[in-house]
Amino acid sequence: MIYLNPIDAAFLRLETPRTPMHVGGLMTFRLPPDAPPNYLSDLFAFMRSQPVTTPPFNCRLTRGWRSRFAPAWEDAPDLDIDYHLRHSALPYPGGERELGVLVARLHSHPMDLKRPLWECHLIEGLENNRFAIYLKAHHSALDGMATLKLIRNWLSEDPDFANRAGPWALPARERPPEHDARLPQRDIFRHAMELAVSQARTATELAQTLRKMARRKDNPEGGIMSALETPRTLFNAEITAQRRLATQLFDLDRLKALSAATGTTINDIALAICAGAIRRYLTELGQLPEVPVIASVPVGLPRADGKPGNAVAGFVVPLASQSSDPRERLQIIHAVTKRTKEQLLHMSPEALEQFTMLGLSPLILGQMTGLSTKLPPIFNLIVSNVVGSRNKLYFHGAELEAMYPISVLFDGYGLNVTLVGYADKLAVGITGCRNAVPSLQRLAVYTGEALSELEATFGTGAASRTPARRKTATRKRTATSKTSPRKRAARSKVT
Repeated sequence: MIYLNPIDAAFLRLETPRTPMHVGGLMTFRLPPDAPPNYLSDLFAFMRSQPVTTPPFNCRLTRGWRSRFAPAWEDAPDLDIDYHLRHSALPYPGGERELGVLVARLHSHPMDLKRPLWECHLIEGLENNRFAIYLKAHHSALDGMATLKLIRNWLSEDPDFANRAGPWALPARERPPEHDARLPQRDIFRHAMELAVSQARTATELAQTLRKMARRKDNPEGGIMSALETPRTLFNAEITAQRRLATQLFDLDRLKALSAATGTTINDIALAICAGAIRRYLTELGQLPEVPVIASVPVGLPRADGKPGNAVAGFVVPLASQSSDPRERLQIIHAVTKRTKEQLLHMSPEALEQFTMLGLSPLILGQMTGLSTKLPPIFNLIVSNVVGSRNKLYFHGAELEAMYPISVLFDGYGLNVTLVGYADKLAVGITGCRNAVPSLQRLAVYTGEALSELEATFGTGAASRTPARRKTATRKRTATSKTSPRKRAARSKVT
């Protein structure tokens, strides 16, 4: 039995029928050139043939009243692989829209908390000799960094490598002896006491860091105090369980060129792209606030213990959306992220965990009391950026073409933008509440236009290029053609 850390347990507490707390990833693969007609049926048979040996895929939450106070993982010896692994086919023509509609529906379904908290769907029928795999897991079991690490260990840079059936079938790690047996009931209370002592020990460190972050003279662009000035936008509404998805794919070299020309990071450029897209989107709807839109930016932390779960801290960044100057927006974003990351790097892991819990507390309180949409928002949307792999990856000879992240939403926070760098591309996955965020597809289109705007501003020589999308029969014009926003929006992958 392995206890969940406070952050993992928090994501369990955040689970409601309208806010399922699972994350997902959509991977598209290109069939091998010599793939026989039965390639995918044989591949699915292989995927279900190997035992589930990798935590957290072979674990479930403990049951009973004690789990309410100290949730923990236990082995799941009766795991039903046919429940967790499923085979689907797209209707004709098997385009990006058909794929998006299916994955949006799959991502809208809550997980069964009595079973191991994961599902994997092999999806065939994708146009241009491709197929897809959609993998989802509860946020209490895996965060973005941990999921990508498992995917990298499962796939291979060698197309001829004999991959395991899935990330659930990787070689099992030897667990410490104290995890091999069910712990006595008294250890639940000992665990709670040890946790309380640890939190008290780091409270002083956390308080000192928060004072530094809150001083206006040290944080002229805003920083952590921006959360107190967050405007209410259409993203900060009551949400339903139904989701919409939109994706975009960029050449990573375009962002690298901007990073080199401006002396900022790839993450700063990504935030500036989101800022430009959000400004355009809200302006067209007549709902752009006079003060900056605020983004919550999670930062993944390394886990030396190899345990499943979350290792993450986060901070808020004003996107300077009130400014029409992309140069000014990028400068403000860079100043805030650089200073805040330096402040976080000086904190101990225990203090970082408390810092994260402090940020999650208003979300937990709001969802437990039903007051999320009535309390002042502490941010408007979430923007995160993770690295998948710098090299091409393969699964049984099939080349991984792209990885699109699909994330969680909280009540009162109906928009999440996650970016994943893979090989020479940057994939943008936008998750929105189907009811709260209208015309989500426009945001995907506007990220491309915001990138072009930055390139024109800083003279990186690619302002006329469009996002690196695949050519299909349904997409014959470029994003720079003079068409209406509705027609431009229809060309990005949406549901």
